[in-house]
Amino acid sequence: MMRLRADRRTGGPAGSVSQSGCPPVRPSPVQRIPPVLQRMVIIGEDSRFRTHHGIDPEEVVDAIGLERGKGVLPAIAAAWRRRDRLRGASTITQQLAKNLYLSPSRNPLRKLKEAVTALRLELALSKDRILELYLSVAEWGPGIWGADAASRAYFDVSLPRLDEQQAAALAATLPQPRTSNPAYRAERMLARRNLILARYHGRDVYIPPAEEGDTVPAIPPVIVPPVDSLKVQLPVTVDTTQHTTRIQADSS
Repeated sequence: MMRLRADRRTGGPAGSVSQSGCPPVRPSPVQRIPPVLQRMVIIGEDSRFRTHHGIDPEEVVDAIGLERGKGVLPAIAAAWRRRDRLRGASTITQQLAKNLYLSPSRNPLRKLKEAVTALRLELALSKDRILELYLSVAEWGPGIWGADAASRAYFDVSLPRLDEQQAAALAATLPQPRTSNPAYRAERMLARRNLILARYHGRDVYIPPAEEGDTVPAIPPVIVPPVDSLKVQLPVTVDTTQHTTRIQADSS
């Protein structure tokens, strides 16, 4: 049962943002994140998360409708024409890179920075650490940041106590957390939740790629928690003379 009171104009939880404008965040170690939620999020957001290296070429090709074997220039032209569809091709690592270091702009340069940062994160961190960070800083609704806050806000349970349907609902909320979540206009979320559950139970169903973020003008600004609190540093290049790179990150 959900206990969250939603603002009917924005879908935002009443009183969820502090006077400072920064919502409460509880980073969750991967050991506290139930495997069922991890699996549901991977199904819904990035099915090849465990096997790619930060970028999923197959998803990019599908997102922009590129015919294989057409060459580099046609690929660039196709990517530019259909750049609004690339959100669906973003891996969990790319989304983490954007959430930690970049703006939500749809500028192609931002997408390039996102891809480069994702590759560096994959070199520095384990898959479990990447998933842990992503679930700790992702937005799950207006003023709701991190899986633990979402579990408590929507279902009034601690993160390890999420059941299968609740975990699928949270995973289905990620593409449009402000305009369709378990407490506000849930129809789209429920449709996606059912597809995620079907895939989880072994059915071969198609889950549409996520659309490029949602916006609600009336929502007050929210602030992503400081990167320092998560003990992650921006990847940097330190030895250009020998063409080697080093990424500084705390993977503990």
